[in-house]
Amino acid sequence: MSTNQVSPKLELWGGIECTVNRVGDRYFDQLQRNGHDTRIEDLDCFATLGIQAIRYPILWERTAPNGPEQADWSWADQRLAYLDDIGIRPIVGLIHHGSGPPHTSLLDPEFANGLAQFAEAVATRYPWLEYYTPVNEPLTTARFSGLYGHWYPHAQDDRSFIQALINQCRGVALSMQAIRRINPAAKLVQTEDLCKTSGTPLLSYQVDFENARRWLSFDLLCGRIDQNHELWNYLRRNGAEESDLYWFLDHPCPPDIFGINRYLTSDRFLDERLDRYPAHFHGGNGEHQYADVEAIRVCAEGICPPDVLLREVWERYHRPIAVTEVHLGCTREEQLRWFKEIWDAAQHLRQEGVDLRAVTAWSLLGAYDWNSLVTRNADFYEPGVFDVRPPYSSVRPSPRPTAIATMLRHLSQGESYDHPLLDVPGWWQRSDRLFYPPVSCFSNASHPLEASADFPSTRPLTHPSTHHPITPSPLLITGATGTLGKAFARICDVRGIPHRLLGRQEMDITNPVMVEQVLAEMQPWAVINAAGYVRVDDAERESHLCRSINADGAAILAESCAQRNIGLITFSSDLVFDGDRQLPYLESDPVAPLNVYGHSKAQAERQVLHHHPESLVIRTSAFFGPWDDHNFLTVALRTLKAGQPFLAAEDAIVSPTYVPDLVNASLDLLIDGERGIWHLANPGAIAWSDLARQTAQLAGLDASAIQSCSINSFGYAAPRPAYSVLSSERGILLPDLDRAIAQYLHECDRVQV
Repeated sequence: MSTNQVSPKLELWGGIECTVNRVGDRYFDQLQRNGHDTRIEDLDCFATLGIQAIRYPILWERTAPNGPEQADWSWADQRLAYLDDIGIRPIVGLIHHGSGPPHTSLLDPEFANGLAQFAEAVATRYPWLEYYTPVNEPLTTARFSGLYGHWYPHAQDDRSFIQALINQCRGVALSMQAIRRINPAAKLVQTEDLCKTSGTPLLSYQVDFENARRWLSFDLLCGRIDQNHELWNYLRRNGAEESDLYWFLDHPCPPDIFGINRYLTSDRFLDERLDRYPAHFHGGNGEHQYADVEAIRVCAEGICPPDVLLREVWERYHRPIAVTEVHLGCTREEQLRWFKEIWDAAQHLRQEGVDLRAVTAWSLLGAYDWNSLVTRNADFYEPGVFDVRPPYSSVRPSPRPTAIATMLRHLSQGESYDHPLLDVPGWWQRSDRLFYPPVSCFSNASHPLEASADFPSTRPLTHPSTHHPITPSPLLITGATGTLGKAFARICDVRGIPHRLLGRQEMDITNPVMVEQVLAEMQPWAVINAAGYVRVDDAERESHLCRSINADGAAILAESCAQRNIGLITFSSDLVFDGDRQLPYLESDPVAPLNVYGHSKAQAERQVLHHHPESLVIRTSAFFGPWDDHNFLTVALRTLKAGQPFLAAEDAIVSPTYVPDLVNASLDLLIDGERGIWHLANPGAIAWSDLARQTAQLAGLDASAIQSCSINSFGYAAPRPAYSVLSSERGILLPDLDRAIAQYLHECDRVQV
């Protein structure tokens, strides 16, 4: 499609997080970590979304680290041919936040020539390729590598930043020259994270500088930087030779499509009032000391709306635009809200006459360790359109589609996508996003005002066509007095999920008439059944009551939800197993409960899935959390702090489950529309005594007071399995046990404060 021919409809593009950045002598390769390196069948998954194009990596570091003459094209050959077969056009990236092979760097005078040689080799081998992004986000990469020192070559000065930026932009221009000698129709899709900055009146000069600097990569490529450019003196003062800058005037390479990557935390706020912010935000420019914080955390009105930012690009360059990255590392409903907001903004701009071609679902396979800017390997994973967290098996997993995939399939077909949670503002529009005293940033970007203490906590919810108030459909949660029910309500508050927490008096799940009445009145979109009989030993003598609540009640609720097409989660237990093994139990393993409680849960599983096959049954194990006083770890720590001994079984092996992790993963699965049995527990097999000992040591307590004993010594009425560790053949979604315990202790400290 020619760049001067507007697409008849907004296109949906996709992209894989494919960064290969260098920290010291270590390379962080996202393609290896997300598994796409060895899974060509991922492309079939992407095709189901209806995407027309994909930003696809044929990276210099991976393909030709020893030069084009020794390149290994096998990976690219297979995948580019496959993309052609399934009708998805690639937008080929050659450098993605990288610094090239080990023999070069962003400060190497030969960097640009080396990249251009590789680009020529790519075009020679694949002359039919039309769209290229030789360097992704050159300005951002120059900042991270040359100004902030995060990535190789770890420089921290303006001179290095400018050199890295010029080298990358020259590499883009030379690469496109080389490519166009082979394919004159080749087009440049140049991407950049176009953030905005605001600040206090004192720092208005720095704000103006930051907002001018954000255009540098585009201005260089467009041949706009001469002696009249507002940053000419800054560039010359920090090492840019006139010949380097004039080179771009003589060799302009304006993007055929301006690719704008948009992230919620990219916009910044500058404030000289250092006492308002943590020390790690403090910095300066040699003239003033100031904090550089995420604008979304301090600006009362929020950040620059996406349509405003994209309109700025259009008015400055008047060339086609695409949103080339939309991703949010957050909970599922927030990911849906963010993508829908960008998509709607793009549609609105097209109606105004802006030539906006596409919106790109980024991180199709999620991303690793971007919470640390990919400076360490901590296995922090953010799911994307697909979730690639592996199951407990040696079988290569298939990416699991999330709710975002469902949304994209609708949007790519020109269909609307509705979900009750889209009627709620995203976290970036709610007052709880503010970590610091709020200021008003947009009345005058350089002269913010102290915000009123009573500014609106959220945007009003109105229907876009009628402007009538919207009452979001709630999520019903049973079990108002229990640990799990309270935890769901607490986390729904944080996640912006409207809900109603019901006790037995408000809805007795064993009463079919009452269940019908409540569902008819409240019209929930889903129900979380956190109610249940939980006294495992008492169940041996109250078997009828246990079965009535756990099995019959769950079945009644499932049947009513199924009749109304309402989603349902209900919870089961590791006690459906007999412990006669030493390998973790998976979802497909046969149940064989040892006690009445376990039998009631096994019966509930069968009946719920019989009456409501689309429901979600989650087996879990050994709760611990910071918000109740009666779980095993909280009791253990309280006992040790009191100077008393604590008894714990050494011959019962479990997989403990951190309640906030369980609740968040359950909600994500519910929104994704998952069904059937899932095992959710923090990975790790441990005896109760070892769990208490490990947690006590991490809490700084004397673990010697923990006394190991046999589980039989407690005289439990209900027999328990000696081994009830849970894992999953569908996907291990919770972080490992060590991380969960650390988070538990951190949250306990925070709650106490």
